[in-house]
Amino acid sequence: MSGFKSDQYGTCTLTVKHACPIELTMHIIGGKWKGIILSLLSQSPMYYNEMRREIPGITQRILTLQLRDLEKDGIVEREETNDNPKKVLYYLTALGEELVPILKSIEKWGNAYMSKQ
Repeated sequence: MSGFKSDQYGTCTLTVKHACPIELTMHIIGGKWKGIILSLLSQSPMYYNEMRREIPGITQRILTLQLRDLEKDGIVEREETNDNPKKVLYYLTALGEELVPILKSIEKWGNAYMSKQ
């Protein structure tokens, strides 16, 4: 969470210490791709290329940026292998694992919402 300043995202101008918890959470997990990335990693650790194949439409640049954000916020960690070529394995941290029940609740709500449309 070191790089988050609430005044750089949204209309909130409070410091992180006084930021709205919902706004902060949505900043960390929000966006077009982070939910999909977190959903995949909640099932099991994944190599970068494997993840890219599982997310149609995401570019290499965007996947890298989203993973870096999640890593910076302490939600995801990466581990480089000594293989040639190198592979990078991504997995949820303990903090990221705490998000899994929340993500499942969001998924449940989303399914219920879609069924009403």
